[in-house]
Amino acid sequence: MPGSSVTGMRTPRLLVTLPALALSALLLGGCAAAATNESASDSGGMPGFEEGVGAPIVDESTGDLDSQPDGGDRAVITTGYLYVTVEAPLEAAAEAVEIVEAAGGRVDGRQEFAPRESSVLSDAGGAELVLRIPAERLTATLEKLKELGEVEELQLSSSDVTREVQDIDARVTALRSSITRLLALQDAAATVEDLIALETAISDRQAQLESYEAQQRYYAEQVGLSTVTLVLGSTEVAPVDEPDTFLSGLVTGWEALVGFGSGLLVVVGVLLPWVLVLGLLGLAVLLIVRAAVRRRATPAVSAPSGVDDAD
Repeated sequence: MPGSSVTGMRTPRLLVTLPALALSALLLGGCAAAATNESASDSGGMPGFEEGVGAPIVDESTGDLDSQPDGGDRAVITTGYLYVTVEAPLEAAAEAVEIVEAAGGRVDGRQEFAPRESSVLSDAGGAELVLRIPAERLTATLEKLKELGEVEELQLSSSDVTREVQDIDARVTALRSSITRLLALQDAAATVEDLIALETAISDRQAQLESYEAQQRYYAEQVGLSTVTLVLGSTEVAPVDEPDTFLSGLVTGWEALVGFGSGLLVVVGVLLPWVLVLGLLGLAVLLIVRAAVRRRATPAVSAPSGVDDAD
């Protein structure tokens, strides 16, 4: 019958078409995986943070190359170092934590040094904090931290990672699309071999996708939260300001003289007990020596008178 002959011809064609589509997808996916593995090997064998640096970004919607990142969507990682001299470092550290938390940040590290007092050194302690501050509130938060005391040093550095972020975003988008297409082909797999091949390809792409998503989260956190190391030192260990005028030189000289006098008094106080003890010992030795000399001199003086009496 004509109808049966048409049906019989279409069924084999469908069975032949599905494996062909699956094999085509595997070949395309294998090429993409080889390209990805090749780029990973160039960067040290791992899809690290340097992968894709300087590579053109492909727009999935238009297929155009984006050679320049958009200035309004720049991704910048900011790090800084701030040293502040304060009267009470431990109290200032607690206040700094409150300032950062009020700005929506957090404290990733905290070290505090207890005050020390001795006959030679007096130190009010110190503190070192690793602060994570929202990038949009960094300037305002730093101004509040400066008010804790006298700023001795401030360093800020920025690293533009816009291209790296865009490259990873493009890879994530491409991998998600590839996984979606492979899942659709998996539902239409005709043989067990095709199904196993598709599952292997999907597993490989899923592993790559999870790696790039982890990098996405890393960059998002580093860009969103700036890292600032805050050191709070006491006034006793504060750096000495160099005099630049006659009055400041006079004040510096007077302070140096007072410091020298104070140090000299400390040295005298330490040595005075030893001087007293050594003086007493020396006096005792001198008295003993004098007594021995007198005993020897007494018989020598009385001997001649004894001789005359005998004669």
